[in-house]
Amino acid sequence: MSQPHFLLVTLPAQGHINPTLQFAKHLIRIGVRITFITCISASRRMTKVPTAQGLTFLPFSDGYDDGFQPGDDIDHYMSELRRRGKEAISEFITSSENESKPVTCIVYTLFIHWASDVARKHHIPTALLWIQPATVFDIYYFYFNGYESTIKAQADETNRKRSIKLPGLPLLATRDLPSFVTASNVYRWALSLIQEQMGVLADESNPKILINTFDALEHEALNAIENFNIVGIGPLVPSSFLNSNDSLDNSLKNRSFSIRFRRLPPWLDSKSKSAVVYVSFGSFAALTKQQLKEIAQALISSRRPFLWVVTNRKDGGKEENEEDKLTCRDELEQFGMVVPWCSQVEVLSHPSLGCFVTHCGWNSTLESMVAGVPVVAFPQWTDQGTNAKLIEDVWGNGVRVSANEEGIVERDEIVRCLDLVMGDDEKGMEVKKNVEKWKGLASEAAMEGGSMEMNLKAFVDNIAEGCCK
Repeated sequence: MSQPHFLLVTLPAQGHINPTLQFAKHLIRIGVRITFITCISASRRMTKVPTAQGLTFLPFSDGYDDGFQPGDDIDHYMSELRRRGKEAISEFITSSENESKPVTCIVYTLFIHWASDVARKHHIPTALLWIQPATVFDIYYFYFNGYESTIKAQADETNRKRSIKLPGLPLLATRDLPSFVTASNVYRWALSLIQEQMGVLADESNPKILINTFDALEHEALNAIENFNIVGIGPLVPSSFLNSNDSLDNSLKNRSFSIRFRRLPPWLDSKSKSAVVYVSFGSFAALTKQQLKEIAQALISSRRPFLWVVTNRKDGGKEENEEDKLTCRDELEQFGMVVPWCSQVEVLSHPSLGCFVTHCGWNSTLESMVAGVPVVAFPQWTDQGTNAKLIEDVWGNGVRVSANEEGIVERDEIVRCLDLVMGDDEKGMEVKKNVEKWKGLASEAAMEGGSMEMNLKAFVDNIAEGCCK
């Protein structure tokens, strides 16, 4: 049989592109040729477009070549992405056929389920690459399959102490549910697309669902839905976290920001083992001035060395520097560093790291786990509340902050959480013990011959067998 040729399709967002590139890396390693398709806006943000033998990077225009901006119409954007994306995929499939390099499978990520329409017309098998935890996939599935009214009742914040039990999942409170469910009016567009996704899977006789997780981490969640065969193919993290000098991994680095901050390694080297607090809320979260102030005062009060990533964003086409919102910059720099960007792999892997204050995006959650760094969970939206629940109550590798009635996490609460995970009392030692446990299990899953490699090979073999019939 000729070499398998997989088309990977993803949103032009860093949180989607990064795990999909890691997925591509593992497929290339087992002999699959990859065409990676996303929007021009993603390639424009990269200082170096990922390249590797066996990989072709194919950008297309979604009509928003400078990227989606705050204030843009989300419904119009998603509509254009769908229309133009389907055209681009269909044209590529046809040209590949003409060049005798036919596409043998299309793998798509969250919100790109319309790729299955194109695949069906061309008689090409598909798979969903779910880039959030299996627990979140299950919550959405149950929401649209018999539990909507129950979950909506739970999301009624007038009774915050109520808990809901879904099959195969831990007890969930309101704050543990994805924000697309608890704030369904605000995120109507997202919930509608997820409902479409569940419909696409339900219509398939043997849907292929690949999730960026591993069996030891979410065994029950991976087996909670009887109708679907869900497979864990994670953790999809850079090999640098596994102390591996992977040349393919280095070539596939997604350099999404042009800013480089070169003073970090010497500064980190100067700090004691497990002493530094790393604070980062990803590339999307926009914190209020009051929340930034509370974090700043907490870091000052804690008196621990810290590295805080405070990003620059565009609002209405104008760049907004969140560092300008900090009124105590001089006092902050007595204890740590405030930077606009850093290499998270480099920071989390450094022996001076003692704690990661994170928004709990799934990529960051897995990276901290593989690196063996305790977590202070500071969720903002989408799946992050569920991830924080798992971190604190299921895996025990961190603690979660609690917000006040206005939704602000106050400085004393932040300091309390830092003291818990970085201290040597019973709670701190318990967290550190769990951190080491999950670091080992994640490494086992990702190593050669581990569950990731075995499940990916089985998936590719299954696609190949189907193509031969």
